[in-house]
Amino acid sequence: MTDERFRIAHGSIPAPVRGVCETLHRAGHGAWIVGGCVRDLLLGRAVADWDVCTSARPEQVQRLFGHVIPTGIKHGTVTVVLDRVHYEVTTLRGEGAYTDGRRPDEVFFVDDVREDLARRDFTVNAIAFDVARDEFMDPFEGRVDLSRRVVRAVGDANERFREDGLRVLRAARFCATLEFELDAATRDAIRPNLPTFRRVSRERVHDEWLKAMKAKRPSRAFVVMNDTGILDEINADLAQTSRLQAPQFNGTFFDLHLAVMDSIPPGDAILRLAALFLAMPEKHVQRYAKDNKFSVRDGARLAHLTECVRTLPRDASDGALRRWLKRATRGAVTEIALLARALASAKQSDELAEVNAALTRVDDIVVRRDPIEPGELAVDGEDLQRELGLAPSRELGVVLRALMDAVLDDPALNTRNSLLELARTTLARGAH
Repeated sequence: MTDERFRIAHGSIPAPVRGVCETLHRAGHGAWIVGGCVRDLLLGRAVADWDVCTSARPEQVQRLFGHVIPTGIKHGTVTVVLDRVHYEVTTLRGEGAYTDGRRPDEVFFVDDVREDLARRDFTVNAIAFDVARDEFMDPFEGRVDLSRRVVRAVGDANERFREDGLRVLRAARFCATLEFELDAATRDAIRPNLPTFRRVSRERVHDEWLKAMKAKRPSRAFVVMNDTGILDEINADLAQTSRLQAPQFNGTFFDLHLAVMDSIPPGDAILRLAALFLAMPEKHVQRYAKDNKFSVRDGARLAHLTECVRTLPRDASDGALRRWLKRATRGAVTEIALLARALASAKQSDELAEVNAALTRVDDIVVRRDPIEPGELAVDGEDLQRELGLAPSRELGVVLRALMDAVLDDPALNTRNSLLELARTTLARGAH
């Protein structure tokens, strides 16, 4: 591939980034934008972070700019601050052995940008661009792989994966976010290096899954994970669903829920994960969220969404639907309905019509504002204490629950007089 095939327009690089590179050049140092920002520029994608690498040592970079933060100076990285925007500038470096399967034992500075690129994970992330000279440094043919739409390890894939166990999961994630295929030799190197992957923290795995959820079709990442054994290491329960045929669907439970996940619009990672985890028993969802360091809020939401989709009543009374809505909550019913409809749509059955009918009735309950919470009753605990002479007690709680249960069956009972009469009847029955 010639440089003309993929070019970077001068105007596509922000002026402050060009300015950082030009300042380094004028001082006699090499300077390149590198990694993901170059890859995304060449693909016409928005750039999230601008990374500059340079032959200048950290202390030299610090002398060239007025406001510099020594964020990772031990490893050669400082942050140049221009107009309150942060730009990372990292000295070209090589790395020693990775005895822990995650980080190099030592980092040393080098003068050749090719040595720096050789330590990177995938060829599409190992492209540097000299802004001042309008020149690429692409020793591993990353631009060729961009045109082929392939994720390929830099150099020997086994070495790259033995160095850093997270890279096998990043390979799967890039297949989704870039919509690329995985190079065959890179794929073949994943399974033999899963022992190194086992050393990766749960937090890092969680982060990669959330990043995969930003893809148009996150299923691409999960197919790679399942085919290469990564998924068995992360979530054996989910991997098991790829070996179970789903009724009313031409494929496995895993295939079904990948399709449902892809159908949920990007933007809400937990909602998409809920679509995937509908394939798993609720207790396994809760265990996975806890083991994999989800926040308490996200873990609870994930379990709640999956439980409510599974328990949506179909051919049921309005009372049953109101009880379901009480658990689901009005605030979450829209996203639960999205999941339920997506799951039913993916199946080759009449289930969608049943789900739509049930959800239409739920919508009617919401519009009518039928009472579903104790706070929506026409009487409260203080009313019962005052009118019936009850003291704060277990008995008071029993009466309030009985009133709520009656109103869930028949909202017309939700008047002060009706509920007080029902409370008296409940107390009388309790006395016998």
